[in-house]
Amino acid sequence: MIALLTEAAGDGRLTLGEHSERAERAYSARTLGELAALTADLAVASAQPIRLDTRKPVAGIFGRERRDGRWVVPERLAVSAIFGEVVLDMREALLQSQRVTLLATVMGGTLQLIVPDGVAVEVTGPAALTRKSGQAGAKAAGAPAAAGTPVIEVRALTFCGRVKVVRPRRSRWRGALSRRRS
Repeated sequence: MIALLTEAAGDGRLTLGEHSERAERAYSARTLGELAALTADLAVASAQPIRLDTRKPVAGIFGRERRDGRWVVPERLAVSAIFGEVVLDMREALLQSQRVTLLATVMGGTLQLIVPDGVAVEVTGPAALTRKSGQAGAKAAGAPAAAGTPVIEVRALTFCGRVKVVRPRRSRWRGALSRRRS
C-alpha cells in the first residue's frame, strides 16, 4: 500500500502533502475498506494491492462450515445454517468496513460468531422457537456502539436454531506467568 503511494508521489500523481496525508491514513486505518479507498484513484481495479471479494456466501447445510484465520469479511455477507453449523472466527479477520452486516438464515442450526474485544455485535431479526441464551457480548438493537468501534450487525431470520456470540476469555495463567517473570 505504502509502496503504491510512494510510486504515485514519485510519478507526480500525488503531491508530497497528499502522500504524507494518505500514508498517515494508511497507518491508522482499521479496515480494508479504508485502505482500498486511499488508492482507488491511483490504479485500475486489477492493479490494486488489496482486492475485496464479496461474492461467496457461507453455508452450513446439513453439515459444518468454518471461516477462521486471516480472511476478509466483506461489508455484507450472506450466511446460512440450515440443520447445520456455521462458525465465523473474527479474531484474525480483516473487516472491509467499520460496519459489517451479516444476513443470516438459521433453521434448526447454529451460527456461532467468535469475536475479539473491541468489536461490537448487534443481533436483530425475527426468531421463533429459539433459545435466547448464549448471546454473550451481543448488544440489543438500538444500543449505539462507541464511536470508532467496528460493529458486526447480524440480521438473522431464526427458526428452531440459535445465534451464539462468543468472546474468547484470556487465560488467567498466562497473565499470572507474565507478572511473575517481571
